[in-house]
Amino acid sequence: MGSCGEVAGAERTDAELLVAHVDGDRYAFEELFHRHHRQLHRLARITSHNREDAADALQDAMLSAHRTAPTFRHDASVSSWLYRIVVNACLDRLRRNKSHPITVLDDEVCHLGDPTTRVDTVLAVERALLRLPLEQRAVVVAVDMQGYSVAETARLLGVPEGTVKSRCSRARAKLAKTLEYYDDPAPTGRP
Repeated sequence: MGSCGEVAGAERTDAELLVAHVDGDRYAFEELFHRHHRQLHRLARITSHNREDAADALQDAMLSAHRTAPTFRHDASVSSWLYRIVVNACLDRLRRNKSHPITVLDDEVCHLGDPTTRVDTVLAVERALLRLPLEQRAVVVAVDMQGYSVAETARLLGVPEGTVKSRCSRARAKLAKTLEYYDDPAPTGRP
């Protein structure tokens, strides 16, 4: 047997790790964080405008999750709970930072030395996402990129399902318009 009564080699579920953390296991929350770190960091990057805000929001979110773990009601998955905390931390930080100028990714990002179409497409999509209003970006990331259902996203963000649907629709339309030149063949200069 390992620490906290776990069977050696058996991986604890997210819910078990959260309960263990609340019960005083010093390493349970760290294990939970490491399990979800990449996805949560990516979510923070997409939701925020820059790396620094994303890192700060993720740190704020994890501190909040660490402190509020005893209040988790287990009526949703732990990953959904973490997702909501990260999105809310990003939105809070962006609202607080409205007074400082927001910098949109510029052409510097394209000088990464990787000229493949895939990299260019990823950068274009990220730029387009950053141009969306916060609320629209949050829902389209949750539904279209993270794979949450409309109902799950509504619960995560604390808004009605209809609001999620309308925000997704508006966000998709704006993204399609922004990215429509990717569908066109190379311009010929003729109408």
